[in-house]
Amino acid sequence: MLENCEMQLFTVGVNHTTAPISIRENVAFQHETLAHALRDLTSHGVREAAILSTCNRTELYCNTSHPEQALAWLAQYHKLDRDNIQPYIYTLPSDEAVKHAFRVASGLDSMVLGEPQILGQMKQAVKIAETAGTVGTLLHKLFQRTFAVAKEVRTSTDIGASSLSMAAASVRLAQRLFGNLQDKHVLFIGAGEMITLCAEHFTAQKPASITVANRTLERGEELAALFNGQAILLSELPDRLHEFDIVITSTASQLPIVGLGMVERAVKARKRRPMFMVDLAVPRDIEPEVAKLDDVYLYTVDDLAQVVQEGLGNRQEAALEAEVIITERVEHFMHWLKTRDAVPTIRALRDQAENLRLTELEKAQKLLAKGEDPAAVIEALSNALTNKFLHAPSHALNHSTGHEHEQLETLLRQLYQIKT
Repeated sequence: MLENCEMQLFTVGVNHTTAPISIRENVAFQHETLAHALRDLTSHGVREAAILSTCNRTELYCNTSHPEQALAWLAQYHKLDRDNIQPYIYTLPSDEAVKHAFRVASGLDSMVLGEPQILGQMKQAVKIAETAGTVGTLLHKLFQRTFAVAKEVRTSTDIGASSLSMAAASVRLAQRLFGNLQDKHVLFIGAGEMITLCAEHFTAQKPASITVANRTLERGEELAALFNGQAILLSELPDRLHEFDIVITSTASQLPIVGLGMVERAVKARKRRPMFMVDLAVPRDIEPEVAKLDDVYLYTVDDLAQVVQEGLGNRQEAALEAEVIITERVEHFMHWLKTRDAVPTIRALRDQAENLRLTELEKAQKLLAKGEDPAAVIEALSNALTNKFLHAPSHALNHSTGHEHEQLETLLRQLYQIKT
């Protein structure tokens, strides 16, 4: 684990409230490349780092003296013009960064207030950073406290009650368009956690068929088997897309999987029968221009925001309770951080005292070796130690004047617990 001296915590990032999906998809990270990215970041003046990258946010949690280096690195790593992303970036220092981490893990900063998936995503991000060797004392303590706070919020408030997930919101939207879904054919592109959640929700509506399209057939078949569906390869999409009324996609691809031309051909083959599409991926899996086609209803994660607000009232009350908990826990963490800042001074003070002790002890041992009276040697040792330990504060007090003298006297009385 990394060690650090000057601890300065910063969070640098974008989320669904500060940046549209067109910006977020350009600064997103794939899980497969996170470890490499973290090691690269810590070679650019950042002492510790963890990166949280989801469909709604990309955030760099850093221990660094210069947060602007993290922003410069983010732009450079993704080959972006820093000035183009600067307006969407937030930089949170110290207690603001701690509060933000606590709020994110507790689901208070999510598009879906109270949603639980973000906690698992944050834990995975931290695990990757720990494996990469970029987590030291500060971030380890931060995330340890963060997960504890999130658990406390979940267990002592109703923040997760009546929470409408992205998956459930997708079903609601499909029902608004089609009504009953029992005669509809549903295609899922990808086989990750989000697609699994969506498949669970859509299967509950008993659609005519479930199909999973994936890069590897084996993984697709594993997921399809859970829902009595079938699996196809991504390479089959151009010839099969027209068969499906509902298309839900969420992959880790850095480039669109479903292009405008592919959908145009599918729409033509469907003879104006509407196609409902939800793109839950960041970066996007479906080219944005698809939304302009007649008979195609395309929604992104940002478009689902209004739908997921349903049932928000009760969770907003719980959120107020959660904020009280978080504020108190932030104070506790900042107290720990301040005590950590004092460690070098305490260590130096103890080292100085130990050196004085050893010096006087050596003198006493020499006197005893010469046959001096032990009682007199011990008396001399205790007097010498007392004089040495009190010399510096006594000298400072005697040579101070005015307001400085009053402050120093008050401090010394407090330090030495002098009652009179």
